[in-house]
This record gives sequence, C-alpha cells and structure tokens, in this order.
Amino acid sequence: MNEAFICDAIRTPIGRYAGALARVRTDDLAVVPLRALMERNRSVDWNAVDDVILGCANQAGEDNRNVARMAALLAGLPKEVPGVTLNRLCGSGLDAVASAARMIRTGEAELVVAGGVESMSRAPYVVAKSDSAFGRDVQLFDTTIGWRFVNAAMKRLYGVDSMPETAENVAAEFDISRADQDAFALRSQQRALRAQADGTLAGEITAVTIPSRKGAPQLVDRDEHPRETSLEALSRLGTPFREGGSVTAGNASGVNDGACALLIASEAAARRHGLTPRARILGTAVAGVEPRLMGVGPAPASQKLLARLGLSVGAIDVVELNEAFAAQSLAVLRTLGLPDDAGHVNPNGGAIALGHPLGMSGARLAATATHQLGRIRGRYALCTMCIGVGQGIAMLLERAP
Repeated sequence: MNEAFICDAIRTPIGRYAGALARVRTDDLAVVPLRALMERNRSVDWNAVDDVILGCANQAGEDNRNVARMAALLAGLPKEVPGVTLNRLCGSGLDAVASAARMIRTGEAELVVAGGVESMSRAPYVVAKSDSAFGRDVQLFDTTIGWRFVNAAMKRLYGVDSMPETAENVAAEFDISRADQDAFALRSQQRALRAQADGTLAGEITAVTIPSRKGAPQLVDRDEHPRETSLEALSRLGTPFREGGSVTAGNASGVNDGACALLIASEAAARRHGLTPRARILGTAVAGVEPRLMGVGPAPASQKLLARLGLSVGAIDVVELNEAFAAQSLAVLRTLGLPDDAGHVNPNGGAIALGHPLGMSGARLAATATHQLGRIRGRYALCTMCIGVGQGIAMLLERAP
C-alpha cells in the first residue's frame, strides 16, 4: 500500500462566538486556509488534486450544499477538482484527514486537500414543517450545537443529554473533582498564552482579512479565545448545567469559528509536486461508547489504534487531545495512564483555551501535532477527540525523516 504524508498544514485563527470572525460566511472562512495552501505551495499542479474533503458538523446554513465543493471553487481551485463534506460531528475534521489518507493508501488518490470548517456564530435557526396541513405545531431549533428534531425512541433508549450534561455524567462516573477540572483548565490557558506569546501558535496560522465598510480592512491573526485567569476566578464560576455540578464555562471548551486545511500526498506525488513530507499518517480508529458518557470516547479509540499498530501510550511524544471539557479530558488521561498535567499532552494549550469550532477541531489537532512533532523532533503524535452521540476517534502520526 502507498504511504500518506501530511506535507503542509495551516489554519485560521479561532474566533470567539460572535467575535472577530462572526462576519465571515462559513464558505468564505473555509476558503482562507485553502488559498494559503495554494500560495505556500506554488510548485503544485492544482489540477492534479484528486479531492477536497472538509469536515463540518452543522451544514444548516451557509455551510449547506457541500461547503467543501463551494469553498474549493471560491478559493480558485480548478473546476475539475471535486469536493465532499464529511460529518462525524466533533470528529469531522480528523475523519476528513483519515479519509484522505485511506484514498492515498489504497491508490485511489495521490494528492488530497483535507480539513474542516465551522462557524458556530453563524449557525442558523431552523423551523420544522408542521405534521399536518394548517398545523400549528411548528418547532424552532438553534443549530449552533446539540440535539434537534429528537427521535422519541432515541430519547427513550439512550437519553438526549446536552454536551455539558454528558460532561457532568463523566465527572460523576469517574469521580473527577471540580478542583481538578479547574486546575486542568488553568493549565490549558497558561500553555496557550505562552505559545501565543512566544510565536509557537503563529507558525500554524494564516490571517483572515475582513473588509470594512469604512477604513482599512481588519486583520485577524491571533486566536481570540485564550484569556488570562486564575484558580480563584475559575472557582467562582457557576455550574449552570446541573445543581451541585462541577462543569462551568471556565472548564469547558468554547463555541467558536475557524477553518483548517492540510495537503496530503503519496510519496510519489510529493516528489512530483516538489513537496516535503512532514508527517506520515499511520492509521485511524473510531469507537462507540454510551452516548451519555460520550466524553470518554477517545480512550477506547486510542487503545484500539495503539493495539492495532503494536505501540504503547508510552511511545507517544505528542498527544493532542481535544478538550471538549476538562472532566472528559481527565477521564481519558487517567484511563490511558497519563498524568493530569502531562507536559506532552496539549503542550500549547487545548480547546478550553483555543476554542472548539466543531468541524474544524479535528483537522486542527492534526495540523498542530504535525507542527509540534517537527518542532521537538519527536517521532509519534496521537490526535484524539470525543464525539457527540457517543463516539471517539484517534489518529497516529509519525514524523517524516
């Protein structure tokens, strides 16, 4: 089988909900990293791209009608280059990278662009059609995150806990204290702020230019979500999701906007297009878990993948674990036998600090891990994340020599 290599990886800054990127359409946001890849890799014959695969979890607004295809056309890729949008909820962006790798490994493609996009700020409201003529039982849903159009059988069999409620379930099931969650969240913020200050994060970001009706365009080139905080400030936050609970706005990821794209090639295509392989995609695994405990999904997915590849968690140099919530992150780390404060886990901060634009986040993990492996000259990186409705996904990368 062919090998699949990540040759370049770039992302937009991550914007806060209703923040700096909220005025950018979702399809236009996806264009930004695609154009950056084209500008950074001028030796590539872009007519040779076999597919563009983007993850996107919402697809109810400007990301409808196959946002990958629309973004590819808007970015200036040749009309002959196809595109497909993939939805595995939070795991969509990472699954897009995995799909590209599978195409290359099986010989069905040689050059693929993969990534993800989400504008949670611009997620629309949707209105259900009435069940009968002239009916007045119309329902209205906010599509930003969570359940809508609930199946009564699903609710009866598995429940329809909101994402924060699943984190509360995990905290109770795994005995994760509020103090440990807040300490984890503080470390994430501190690491992200440090990586922002020393320029580490800047290496994976391309700026977004936002036109202004008056004056110069606005240039957004830094993640907007990280913030200075303290244990004292975090401990004062309320627990709105459950009476007597432990999940807060401070120890949970944000509601955010962002896009990411990676250029993935076979070894032969990399040589042909003048690309330098940076990381080899060794494999991907997914696993299902109880929906009400969806946050633990990364543990069985990672264990499944490591067992398949004959590796132990101790062999991993970088772990990019999506911090949907501190509670589920800690449950995963403890299940895998890693310390709460492991320095190689999210060394430049995670989603609690950086934010979690659903369809983009998995691609961001792969991009960040690729950059970090090169920076520290490590060998293996594990990217893993939980997924709504009870799943986990994991991918293993190896730095290219």
